[in-house]
Amino acid sequence: MNQKLTLNIEEAQLHFLLHHKNYGFKDQGEMIRVALQKLQSELEGQDLEESAQLYAEIYEEDAELQELTETACADFRET
Repeated sequence: MNQKLTLNIEEAQLHFLLHHKNYGFKDQGEMIRVALQKLQSELEGQDLEESAQLYAEIYEEDAELQELTETACADFRET
């Protein structure tokens, strides 16, 4: 479902949007949608990186978790 939106943007951003065809976009809307999708992917990627870092820190500090992981890995190698 497409929605209409009014934006307040700087003159340089407007100039950039008005030249959308120079960048291979059919219209300003397509250019904005692609930009938003890239931003969303980047932000979600940052969330994943932060989550992975948190899990790594927890693992580093938890000897019991490390032992459990080693046991599971050893059991996996035996099968």
